[in-house]
Amino acid sequence: MTKPKEKSVESIVDWFDQHKQSFYILGWSYLKNQQQIEELFYRSIVKVHKESRYKRDISFETWVTSVFMHICQELSDDRSLQVSEKVEPRHDLFNALDQLEKVEKDAVVLTYIKGISQEDTAKLLQVSVEQVKEYLFSGLQSLRKGMGNGSRFNGCKEYQQNYIDYIERTLEREKKVDFEVHMYHCQDCQEDFAAFKEIMLTLLNFTESMKDFHVPSDFMEKVTARLTEKDKQRRLKRKKRKRMGIVFASVFVLLMGIEVFTGSFTSLYYTWAEEDPELRDLLQQGLVKRLDLEAESNGVKIKIRSAIADDVQTLVFYEIEDTAENNQYAIVYNDGASVENDYDIMNRETGHMYYYFPDLKSDQNNKEKNVFQGKLSLLALTKDSGTIKLKITQLLKLVRDPSDPNSFGAYENMEYKTGEWNFEIPVTKWPSKEYALDESTEIEGIPVRFNKLTIAPTATILKYAVNNEQPEKRVEFLTADNLEVNNKKVKATIYDSSFTDFDMNGSTFQTKFPSLYGEKPKEIKVQFGFARITVEHQKAIELDPSSKYPETFEYAGSTISIDKVEIGESTNIVISNHDIENRAFESLNYDIVSEAEKEYSSMEMNSEGVLVDKNGIKYDENEIPFAYEEIEQPRYFYTVQETELKSNYAGETVIPKKLMINGYNTTKYLDDVVKISLKK
Repeated sequence: MTKPKEKSVESIVDWFDQHKQSFYILGWSYLKNQQQIEELFYRSIVKVHKESRYKRDISFETWVTSVFMHICQELSDDRSLQVSEKVEPRHDLFNALDQLEKVEKDAVVLTYIKGISQEDTAKLLQVSVEQVKEYLFSGLQSLRKGMGNGSRFNGCKEYQQNYIDYIERTLEREKKVDFEVHMYHCQDCQEDFAAFKEIMLTLLNFTESMKDFHVPSDFMEKVTARLTEKDKQRRLKRKKRKRMGIVFASVFVLLMGIEVFTGSFTSLYYTWAEEDPELRDLLQQGLVKRLDLEAESNGVKIKIRSAIADDVQTLVFYEIEDTAENNQYAIVYNDGASVENDYDIMNRETGHMYYYFPDLKSDQNNKEKNVFQGKLSLLALTKDSGTIKLKITQLLKLVRDPSDPNSFGAYENMEYKTGEWNFEIPVTKWPSKEYALDESTEIEGIPVRFNKLTIAPTATILKYAVNNEQPEKRVEFLTADNLEVNNKKVKATIYDSSFTDFDMNGSTFQTKFPSLYGEKPKEIKVQFGFARITVEHQKAIELDPSSKYPETFEYAGSTISIDKVEIGESTNIVISNHDIENRAFESLNYDIVSEAEKEYSSMEMNSEGVLVDKNGIKYDENEIPFAYEEIEQPRYFYTVQETELKSNYAGETVIPKKLMINGYNTTKYLDDVVKISLKK
């Protein structure tokens, strides 16, 4: 099957009309009523028409199937549709398919309902053919159980993997002979294979009978009517834009005249038109251009406003508009957003991505309840320029707390908006300036060496290393707070420092500051933020399950309680220390030593704690994700630490003999300011 020669809406509709039978059945495999199926066909035709090209390694029909499947998922996940629309009667097999895992269902539906090859199924699911076979087998086993055809699978596992290939007559001759010989001698495999073959033949017979499945005679007419109305609205909008364009052109000619005489148009224009100060600065410096790429799905429009790359990162500025409701959404990479060609153009070896928290305090994000402007960090490019293929399938809903309009909803109750937004973003990589540093200092007696300062268009990066040669004390994490260059001070957030590397001598860190591009520093000043320190201080406490607990012991100037030593199928040890005033540590590093030659298979740890600021004020633990950066010098003290042990041996319990404390962790806030001379 090849692509229609003329990619007009009419040609796409004709193509779908010719193939409506198989796609109609495919739609019913996922959706619950006729209205959803019509919506599915409508969106699919619009999507196929908009796409400029498709993957050449698969047929046009297979590519359309991938588009169709994505929109199927979009509609089946739409909770508003599930609530507002009625559920119509479906075939029992469709209901049974709903009980499968997603990958199992997709593999079974594509291979046996749609009837495409396992190879094309693998390409659509982006997995190997072997994985497709595994999904088909597990999916058919689940169907077999769900449809009452036996819940016990007693066949030999090494031969179960050959069931599908044997039934489809694709099993290699040597394996086929071995399979048949084994089946002849193994009664369990005979019964198991017969039940499996029965469910597979039931599925194939159903698919065959579906060729006569009734598609309503006016089905495509309804879809076509919606497309006609959409085209009519599009033409009206185009006329309005054209009229506005004439007015704007007149104003533009006037402003261009001002530019010729004063040279001030570019700066003035972006000062007026761009509200985001970071993007405005990049526009004024001529480092980026406006892109205004748009994509719309499921009532949400995403606009890529601009993009820039350098040696630090690739930064994408976006705007999200909820056209149906008053919601604000943000893009989160690796949680619904990905770059499809990242292996081709991005630096995966030494690259770094940063997370930018949604800025709900900015003026532009407080003007309209349904519009949010944000930025997305991606890896740096390996080339001087390239096109990023950004695929977005899920957006994070920003729910403002009524008591604090600048915060958004709890992480454990995150809500998402699904859809499909695809962009091809052209981006240019700009050079950065690197400065070698030659300065050292000490934190709590531990040497710290400054390595490099990088000034790029999107950020300023300071790299420094900690020498952890002292066995009794280590700096596990170190942040920088302020950086001053040419009397210009920039500040980092607590999230801008990160670990980058480690070796035998210590660890390397970096802190990201706002960009100082254009500055030519000769000397800089660095102020540290805080250091996370581990102190090695061992102490052993004997444990006796027959003793009555709680018992107490002294450690690092504090009195610690062993609240419980409970023996059973899982052994539990609970220690606590609720007196946090002037406590030297925030958490203990410890292990449980069990009886000789007895090992526990797992150790799970749970804890409770309290967040305290510089002045000793305590905060609700549930508010930590939102209030943390607003709290002055926060420290999180563990008050209860619980350990659960399970044995390697069935029916045996772990008998704890000793609580071995290895050391503790503490946080030190720093006021140290270091002056560093630069050499380029």
